[in-house]
Amino acid sequence: MSDSASKSATIADRRFTSAKTAAWETVGEGVRRQILGHGADLMMVTVEFDAGAIGPMHRHPHRQVSYVVSGRFEIEIGGERQVLGAGDSFYVAANLEHGAKALTAGTLVDVFTPARQDFLGTE
Repeated sequence: MSDSASKSATIADRRFTSAKTAAWETVGEGVRRQILGHGADLMMVTVEFDAGAIGPMHRHPHRQVSYVVSGRFEIEIGGERQVLGAGDSFYVAANLEHGAKALTAGTLVDVFTPARQDFLGTE
């Protein structure tokens, strides 16, 4: 079994995931993510940003809802920008361009449907 297939199977088979032991992956300058759990149709990911870090504008076929755990972020979705802070959330429809800039260090929890196979290295 390849490393990515093993990673995917290992996480998918878990009913419970400890944030203390789940692996972190650096995905950009000042940005890292941790996959907390997924099945074929759902995935939850924690994303930590350093102050000033950018989640570049992008689009994907998955629907996404994100919760701001901490920090302040400028979120752009489909050309509309808003500053969000702890306790706020946002929704991104499939294939809608979106991105984030961390105005302060902070954390987002992203939930995707279906699961992001590209995050698992299986796509």
